[in-house]
Amino acid sequence: MSEISLDAPKLFDLAGNVALVTGAGSGIGQRIAIGLAQCGADVGLLDRRTDDGLAKTADLIEKAGRRSIQIAADVTSGAALDEAVARTEAELGPLTLALNAAGIANAHPAEEMEETQFQTMMDVNLKGVFLSCQAEARAMLRNGRGSIVNIASMSGVIVNRGLNQCHYNASKAGVIHMSKSMAMEWVGRGIRVNTISPGYTATPMNTRPEMVHQTRLFEEQTPMQRMAGVDEMVGPAVFLLSDAASFVTGVDLLVDGGFCCW
Repeated sequence: MSEISLDAPKLFDLAGNVALVTGAGSGIGQRIAIGLAQCGADVGLLDRRTDDGLAKTADLIEKAGRRSIQIAADVTSGAALDEAVARTEAELGPLTLALNAAGIANAHPAEEMEETQFQTMMDVNLKGVFLSCQAEARAMLRNGRGSIVNIASMSGVIVNRGLNQCHYNASKAGVIHMSKSMAMEWVGRGIRVNTISPGYTATPMNTRPEMVHQTRLFEEQTPMQRMAGVDEMVGPAVFLLSDAASFVTGVDLLVDGGFCCW
Protein backbone atom coordinates (compact mmCIF):
# COMPACT_ATOMS: atom_id res chain seq x y z
CA MET A 1 0.00 0.00 0.00
CA SER A 2 1.29 3.46 -0.90
CA GLU A 3 1.66 6.04 1.84
CA ILE A 4 -1.69 7.61 2.70
CA SER A 5 -1.86 11.39 2.94
CA LEU A 6 -3.99 12.70 5.76
CA ASP A 7 -4.73 15.88 3.82
CA ALA A 8 -8.28 16.23 2.50
CA PRO A 9 -8.42 14.40 -0.87
CA LYS A 10 -8.99 16.48 -3.98
CA LEU A 11 -10.10 13.63 -6.18
CA PHE A 12 -12.81 15.67 -7.91
CA ASP A 13 -10.80 18.87 -8.29
CA LEU A 14 -10.48 19.80 -11.98
CA ALA A 15 -8.33 22.90 -11.43
CA GLY A 16 -5.58 23.20 -14.02
CA ASN A 17 -7.57 21.36 -16.67
CA VAL A 18 -9.03 22.61 -19.93
CA ALA A 19 -12.17 20.89 -21.21
CA LEU A 20 -14.10 20.92 -24.48
CA VAL A 21 -17.83 20.25 -24.23
CA THR A 22 -19.95 19.60 -27.32
CA GLY A 23 -23.68 20.26 -27.11
CA ALA A 24 -22.93 22.93 -24.51
CA GLY A 25 -25.80 25.21 -25.49
CA SER A 26 -28.61 23.31 -23.79
CA GLY A 27 -29.68 20.33 -21.70
CA ILE A 28 -27.18 17.85 -20.33
CA GLY A 29 -24.18 19.31 -22.15
CA GLN A 30 -24.89 22.80 -20.86
CA ARG A 31 -25.28 21.70 -17.25
CA ILE A 32 -22.16 19.52 -17.29
CA ALA A 33 -20.10 22.32 -18.85
CA ILE A 34 -21.10 24.55 -15.95
CA GLY A 35 -20.37 21.74 -13.50
CA LEU A 36 -16.86 21.27 -14.86
CA ALA A 37 -16.22 24.97 -14.35
CA GLN A 38 -17.58 24.76 -10.80
CA CYS A 39 -14.96 22.08 -10.17
CA GLY A 40 -12.16 24.29 -11.51
CA ALA A 41 -11.84 23.65 -15.25
CA ASP A 42 -11.77 26.21 -18.03
CA VAL A 43 -14.16 25.17 -20.78
CA GLY A 44 -14.46 25.42 -24.54
CA LEU A 45 -18.18 25.48 -25.38
CA LEU A 46 -19.26 24.04 -28.72
CA ASP A 47 -22.74 23.89 -30.21
CA ARG A 48 -24.38 24.38 -33.58
CA ARG A 49 -27.29 26.27 -32.01
CA THR A 50 -27.92 29.79 -33.28
CA ASP A 51 -29.82 31.06 -30.22
CA ASP A 52 -28.28 32.41 -27.00
CA GLY A 53 -27.69 28.98 -25.42
CA LEU A 54 -23.90 29.18 -25.52
CA ALA A 55 -23.92 32.73 -24.20
CA LYS A 56 -25.98 31.62 -21.21
CA THR A 57 -23.55 28.80 -20.50
CA ALA A 58 -20.58 31.15 -20.79
CA ASP A 59 -22.19 33.69 -18.47
CA LEU A 60 -22.73 31.09 -15.75
CA ILE A 61 -19.17 29.83 -16.12
CA GLU A 62 -17.87 33.37 -15.70
CA LYS A 63 -19.95 33.69 -12.53
CA ALA A 64 -18.31 30.47 -11.31
CA GLY A 65 -14.96 32.21 -11.69
CA ARG A 66 -13.65 30.26 -14.69
CA ARG A 67 -12.87 31.07 -18.30
CA SER A 68 -14.69 29.84 -21.40
CA ILE A 69 -14.89 30.41 -25.13
CA GLN A 70 -17.91 29.95 -27.40
CA ILE A 71 -17.55 27.96 -30.61
CA ALA A 72 -20.35 27.65 -33.16
CA ALA A 73 -19.65 24.43 -35.05
CA ASP A 74 -21.26 21.25 -36.36
CA VAL A 75 -19.95 17.95 -35.00
CA THR A 76 -20.46 16.26 -38.37
CA SER A 77 -17.47 18.25 -39.70
CA GLY A 78 -14.04 16.90 -38.80
CA ALA A 79 -12.39 20.10 -39.99
CA ALA A 80 -14.64 22.20 -37.74
CA LEU A 81 -13.79 20.02 -34.75
CA ASP A 82 -10.07 20.21 -35.44
CA GLU A 83 -10.42 23.98 -35.57
CA ALA A 84 -12.44 24.00 -32.34
CA VAL A 85 -9.75 22.04 -30.50
CA ALA A 86 -7.02 24.29 -31.88
CA ARG A 87 -8.89 27.41 -30.81
CA THR A 88 -9.61 25.99 -27.36
CA GLU A 89 -5.92 25.25 -26.84
CA ALA A 90 -4.83 28.61 -28.21
CA GLU A 91 -7.17 30.58 -25.94
CA LEU A 92 -7.46 28.41 -22.83
CA GLY A 93 -4.49 26.02 -22.78
CA PRO A 94 -3.67 22.34 -23.45
CA LEU A 95 -6.77 20.18 -23.77
CA THR A 96 -7.01 17.44 -21.12
CA LEU A 97 -10.77 16.81 -20.73
CA ALA A 98 -13.69 16.36 -23.14
CA LEU A 99 -17.39 15.76 -22.73
CA ASN A 100 -19.31 14.97 -25.91
CA ALA A 101 -23.04 15.55 -25.50
CA ALA A 102 -24.08 16.85 -28.93
CA GLY A 103 -26.90 14.74 -30.28
CA ILE A 104 -30.42 14.60 -31.64
CA ALA A 105 -33.49 12.46 -30.98
CA ASN A 106 -36.67 11.72 -32.90
CA ALA A 107 -38.96 8.77 -33.55
CA HIS A 108 -40.62 7.12 -36.54
CA PRO A 109 -41.79 3.58 -37.38
CA ALA A 110 -38.92 1.60 -38.89
CA GLU A 111 -40.90 0.42 -41.90
CA GLU A 112 -41.81 4.01 -42.83
CA MET A 113 -38.53 5.74 -42.03
CA GLU A 114 -36.84 7.65 -44.84
CA GLU A 115 -33.19 6.85 -45.43
CA THR A 116 -32.29 10.49 -44.83
CA GLN A 117 -33.80 10.41 -41.32
CA PHE A 118 -31.77 7.32 -40.44
CA GLN A 119 -28.58 8.74 -41.93
CA THR A 120 -28.90 12.12 -40.22
CA MET A 121 -29.26 10.36 -36.86
CA MET A 122 -26.10 8.36 -37.47
CA ASP A 123 -24.20 11.38 -38.78
CA VAL A 124 -24.87 13.47 -35.67
CA ASN A 125 -25.05 10.90 -32.88
CA LEU A 126 -22.41 8.40 -33.96
CA LYS A 127 -20.12 9.96 -36.53
CA GLY A 128 -20.25 13.24 -34.62
CA VAL A 129 -18.99 11.54 -31.46
CA PHE A 130 -16.27 9.74 -33.42
CA LEU A 131 -15.03 12.94 -35.04
CA SER A 132 -15.15 14.77 -31.71
CA CYS A 133 -13.14 12.06 -29.96
CA GLN A 134 -10.68 11.92 -32.84
CA ALA A 135 -9.96 15.64 -32.74
CA GLU A 136 -9.79 15.69 -28.94
CA ALA A 137 -7.57 12.63 -28.68
CA ARG A 138 -5.06 13.98 -31.19
CA ALA A 139 -4.48 16.92 -28.85
CA MET A 140 -4.49 14.77 -25.71
CA LEU A 141 -1.94 12.38 -27.19
CA ARG A 142 0.35 15.35 -27.83
CA ASN A 143 -0.30 16.59 -24.30
CA GLY A 144 0.44 13.22 -22.74
CA ARG A 145 -2.86 12.73 -20.91
CA GLY A 146 -6.61 13.10 -21.21
CA SER A 147 -10.04 11.87 -20.27
CA ILE A 148 -13.06 11.72 -22.58
CA VAL A 149 -16.68 11.08 -21.61
CA ASN A 150 -19.33 10.51 -24.26
CA ILE A 151 -23.04 10.87 -23.53
CA ALA A 152 -24.83 7.76 -24.76
CA SER A 153 -28.23 6.61 -23.46
CA MET A 154 -29.89 3.70 -21.73
CA SER A 155 -31.54 3.32 -25.15
CA GLY A 156 -28.21 1.88 -26.27
CA VAL A 157 -28.75 -0.95 -23.78
CA ILE A 158 -32.53 -1.49 -23.79
CA VAL A 159 -35.43 -0.87 -26.18
CA ASN A 160 -37.78 1.82 -24.87
CA ARG A 161 -41.38 0.65 -24.62
CA GLY A 162 -43.69 2.65 -26.87
CA LEU A 163 -40.98 4.57 -28.73
CA ASN A 164 -40.30 3.77 -32.39
CA GLN A 165 -36.68 4.91 -32.53
CA CYS A 166 -34.56 2.05 -33.82
CA HIS A 167 -32.18 4.54 -35.46
CA TYR A 168 -31.64 6.46 -32.20
CA ASN A 169 -31.17 3.26 -30.19
CA ALA A 170 -28.66 1.94 -32.72
CA SER A 171 -26.71 5.21 -32.69
CA LYS A 172 -26.38 5.16 -28.90
CA ALA A 173 -25.42 1.48 -28.81
CA GLY A 174 -22.74 2.42 -31.33
CA VAL A 175 -21.47 5.22 -29.09
CA ILE A 176 -21.11 2.81 -26.16
CA HIS A 177 -19.17 0.16 -28.05
CA MET A 178 -17.13 2.65 -30.06
CA SER A 179 -16.08 4.33 -26.81
CA LYS A 180 -14.99 0.99 -25.33
CA SER A 181 -13.00 0.32 -28.50
CA MET A 182 -11.27 3.71 -28.41
CA ALA A 183 -10.57 3.23 -24.69
CA MET A 184 -8.60 0.11 -25.55
CA GLU A 185 -6.75 1.78 -28.42
CA TRP A 186 -5.54 4.56 -26.13
CA VAL A 187 -5.31 2.69 -22.82
CA GLY A 188 -1.51 2.65 -22.82
CA ARG A 189 -1.16 6.20 -24.10
CA GLY A 190 -2.60 8.24 -21.23
CA ILE A 191 -6.20 8.66 -22.39
CA ARG A 192 -9.28 7.23 -20.67
CA VAL A 193 -12.62 6.96 -22.51
CA ASN A 194 -15.95 6.23 -20.81
CA THR A 195 -19.64 6.77 -21.46
CA ILE A 196 -22.61 7.92 -19.42
CA SER A 197 -25.98 6.43 -20.36
CA PRO A 198 -28.74 8.62 -18.91
CA GLY A 199 -32.24 7.36 -18.38
CA TYR A 200 -35.23 9.61 -18.98
CA THR A 201 -34.03 13.13 -18.16
CA ALA A 202 -35.93 16.39 -17.83
CA THR A 203 -34.24 18.26 -20.67
CA PRO A 204 -36.03 20.89 -22.78
CA MET A 205 -36.60 18.16 -25.38
CA ASN A 206 -38.53 16.01 -22.89
CA THR A 207 -40.47 18.74 -21.07
CA ARG A 208 -42.26 20.40 -23.98
CA PRO A 209 -46.04 20.84 -23.36
CA GLU A 210 -46.90 18.28 -26.02
CA MET A 211 -44.77 15.71 -24.16
CA VAL A 212 -46.81 15.77 -20.92
CA HIS A 213 -48.48 12.39 -21.50
CA GLN A 214 -45.22 10.75 -22.58
CA THR A 215 -43.39 12.27 -19.61
CA ARG A 216 -45.86 10.67 -17.20
CA LEU A 217 -45.20 7.30 -18.79
CA PHE A 218 -41.44 7.84 -18.48
CA GLU A 219 -41.87 8.49 -14.77
CA GLU A 220 -44.15 5.49 -14.22
CA GLN A 221 -41.73 3.16 -16.01
CA THR A 222 -38.71 4.27 -13.96
CA PRO A 223 -38.24 2.46 -10.62
CA MET A 224 -37.48 5.78 -8.86
CA GLN A 225 -40.82 7.07 -10.23
CA ARG A 226 -39.39 10.26 -11.71
CA MET A 227 -37.12 11.53 -14.45
CA ALA A 228 -33.60 12.66 -13.72
CA GLY A 229 -32.74 16.33 -13.51
CA VAL A 230 -29.83 17.59 -15.59
CA ASP A 231 -28.02 18.42 -12.32
CA GLU A 232 -27.85 14.68 -11.64
CA MET A 233 -25.58 14.13 -14.65
CA VAL A 234 -22.86 16.44 -13.31
CA GLY A 235 -21.56 14.15 -10.56
CA PRO A 236 -21.13 11.12 -12.83
CA ALA A 237 -19.36 13.26 -15.44
CA VAL A 238 -17.00 14.89 -12.93
CA PHE A 239 -16.24 11.47 -11.44
CA LEU A 240 -15.33 9.90 -14.79
CA LEU A 241 -13.28 12.90 -15.92
CA SER A 242 -11.44 13.39 -12.64
CA ASP A 243 -8.61 11.60 -10.85
CA ALA A 244 -11.28 9.84 -8.78
CA ALA A 245 -11.69 7.55 -11.82
CA SER A 246 -7.99 7.18 -12.63
CA PHE A 247 -8.36 3.38 -12.99
CA VAL A 248 -11.66 3.53 -14.89
CA THR A 249 -11.74 3.24 -18.68
CA GLY A 250 -14.05 1.55 -21.18
CA VAL A 251 -17.00 1.75 -18.76
CA ASP A 252 -20.62 2.62 -19.56
CA LEU A 253 -22.13 4.23 -16.46
CA LEU A 254 -25.92 3.90 -16.39
CA VAL A 255 -27.59 6.86 -14.67
CA ASP A 256 -31.15 5.68 -15.10
CA GLY A 257 -32.96 5.60 -11.75
CA GLY A 258 -32.86 1.81 -11.81
CA PHE A 259 -34.64 1.50 -15.18
CA CYS A 260 -32.39 -1.20 -16.59
CA CYS A 261 -32.84 -3.41 -13.51
CA TRP A 262 -36.39 -4.30 -14.58
